[in-house]
Amino acid sequence: MSTVQKFEIRIPSDTAEGLAVQNRIIESLEALRYPMADTFRIRLCLEEGIVNAIKHGNGMDPDKSVRILLVADESRLRVEIEDEGEGFRVEDVPDPTLEENLDRPCGRGIMLMRSFMTAITYEKGGTLLVLEKERSAEEDDDSDD
Repeated sequence: MSTVQKFEIRIPSDTAEGLAVQNRIIESLEALRYPMADTFRIRLCLEEGIVNAIKHGNGMDPDKSVRILLVADESRLRVEIEDEGEGFRVEDVPDPTLEENLDRPCGRGIMLMRSFMTAITYEKGGTLLVLEKERSAEEDDDSDD
């Protein structure tokens, strides 16, 4: 029987609140004994996604909130981060690896999330980010040197 960590919370557009939820999700993954490398990567993606929802999606508007849903078990994680902003088209975000964009900060977070997660999708016109991660194989920590 699999253990499931699940919660849904709505937070104000406040990065300190976002950090608290991020920490709660990481605690859930630690309870599920996710590998340290996975939790590190997931933490970076959560920070990127939550901060983007607060700053870019909601424009730091104190009257808007961000909904965050976690569903995780021993094998996979799904996090939904939904803001109340106007949305955006992810295909309109400049590719940060192109020569003309190397000095621009745009798009780096999306690239990072794509490289660290199994899947990321934007839904509802860009107001809903879905992060999915298949748990990595455990590294052998008990090896004899």
